[in-house]
Parts: sequence; structure tokens; C-alpha cells
Amino acid sequence: MERFSIDELIACYRRGVFPMADARHDRRVFLVDPIRRGVLPLEGFRVSRRLARTVRAGRFEIRIDTAFADVVEACAAPREGRMETWINEPIQRMCAELFARGLAHSVEAWRDGALVGGLYGIALGGAFFGESMFSTERDASKTALVHLVARLKAGGFELLDAQFMTAHLARFGAVEISRAEYARRLAAALAAPADFGRMSRYALGAEAMQAISQAS
Repeated sequence: MERFSIDELIACYRRGVFPMADARHDRRVFLVDPIRRGVLPLEGFRVSRRLARTVRAGRFEIRIDTAFADVVEACAAPREGRMETWINEPIQRMCAELFARGLAHSVEAWRDGALVGGLYGIALGGAFFGESMFSTERDASKTALVHLVARLKAGGFELLDAQFMTAHLARFGAVEISRAEYARRLAAALAAPADFGRMSRYALGAEAMQAISQAS
């Protein structure tokens, strides 16, 4: 399909399926419902000592929702080892509409006035659906992920959906669960009250690390 409404897209996320494309310049969009789902537990999220030092040192300035379209565009761009992407123009357009509704967010890593990494995703109830991340400097996207987890914990979120399990995410404590278990966790998270903006938009690295360490 080339187009479906934003309300239909939200309904897809709420039932556990998400959109993808075969290629950047293929306008078709299909829905994915993985048999096994990757999730990042908010309690037990792991940060290496080296990354924790980087986060606390404030090497990157973290901003929230100031360059959403730029983050999505950077995530969609080809890069070394991955010349093709699942993010096409229809998906970018739908993400922009979700952002306009306050349902999509970006966590951005800036250094010396330049956007050098970040991630974006969709927030519904107490569930956050992580879509993609990018980095042009070492640890930039990892730092953004640390700040995301801190923000989700502070905001009362219960589920961070990573979609697919990867070796990279496994280092942060990601696990793979069955479709049935994911559906159970998703239903509970969607019913939970949560606030993505509860943590300050200007939270520093030390604050993020403190939020992660609490009750972990």
C-alpha cells in the first residue's frame, strides 16, 4: 500500500505491527508483525562504564524534539555497511504527521552546533516504539539512547519496543520475547499513564544516569 491514514497507523502500533519499506525509493509500505520481538527492559538497562563516563562528561548536548525531521532523514540516509534503508518517503511523511500530533519524538546528540547522532520513535500510552537511530560520531547515538531510557523511566513508561533483536542492542540488555508475550506487555503499557516530557528537556548526563540507576 502507498498510503493509509494516521489513525490507521496508530491502530497498527496499538496492535503490535509497524510499517516498513523494501527500499528507500520504493513507495510501497508493508506491515510487520515479528514472531520474536526485541525489547529493551527499562529496569536492568545496561550502560558500560566507558559510556557512562561519556554521558556524565556531557560530551554531547542532548536536545529533545528540536530537529525531528533531520533525525529521520539521517536515519534514512545510506551509510557504510548499509546502502539501503526501510525508511521511504511515505514513512517519513507519516512520521512527520505523528510528530505534529505530539506522538513522535526525537532525542538528538549535538556537538559544536552540529547534529551528530540521535534516534526517533513513537509514544503511545506507556509504550515507546523505537524506530531508528544514527550516528556520525562515536557514542553519539548511544548517548541519545541512554537519555531516552532515562526519560522513559522518569515519565512512567513500561515498554521500550526495539522491534528486532540485534547484537548491538543486546549489549544494553535487550531481550527477545514471543509475539504472545509482547502482546501482553504492550496491552499493559498502552493502558499505563506516562509523560514523555516529565523529565526536563535540558537534562544533563548526570541526571540521565541517576534516573537510570534508580530502582534498576
